[in-house]
Amino acid sequence: MTLKCAMAVGICLLCATSAQAISAKYAKQLERSGCTQVSESQGCDITKSKAENAKAGFVNEALAGATEPAPPPMPYAGNWVAKNTDGRQVATIRIDHKERVWVNGKPVKAKRSDGGLMFKVGPILYFIQGDRRLIGEDYWSDFDAKTKGPIVAK
Repeated sequence: MTLKCAMAVGICLLCATSAQAISAKYAKQLERSGCTQVSESQGCDITKSKAENAKAGFVNEALAGATEPAPPPMPYAGNWVAKNTDGRQVATIRIDHKERVWVNGKPVKAKRSDGGLMFKVGPILYFIQGDRRLIGEDYWSDFDAKTKGPIVAK
């Protein structure tokens, strides 16, 4: 009975010890070289500098000096024009990188909805699709006049 107890305690102790995946020296080499464990296995040389590995195509130079992750893309940011079906301008829209919206120079509240950015000015509802691969999905709709039309990037 005591042998079983001793074995159980031994197994628990083995399981409880933490293991270091990489040594401090290896981590510093990875940082200095700009390599990752994955890129090293693909040929990135941890004995070379970041610049040398970047020249060889193993280091993403935009991310090499970054201490924070890159910001997500802002599909709505920019200048837009709401047009009538005959091509006349209905409104100008400006959206900044914080998703603040101005219609004809006046700030309006916007919210994300159905995969896009939606905002309303009077009876007109504007919708700009978040997936920029979808063409022709940006539109405005006037519920009083029962008219609608496209919104295009300027």
